[in-house]
Amino acid sequence: MAHPKRKISKTRRDKRRTHYKLTPSTHMECSNCGSPVLYHRVCSECGFYRGKQAIEKEVAA
Repeated sequence: MAHPKRKISKTRRDKRRTHYKLTPSTHMECSNCGSPVLYHRVCSECGFYRGKQAIEKEVAA
């Protein structure tokens, strides 16, 4: 395994890590029920994807 020749200071290490920014995942509204859904995913509430029934969901009686 490779070993560094010199110690990397805390400042230098922290400078490298500052550029990473966590962005929240993008959601859209389901066209059928209006619940928030991730893009390119089947709605977990109603089972619709792009206006069509993708999976059968059990209806609470």
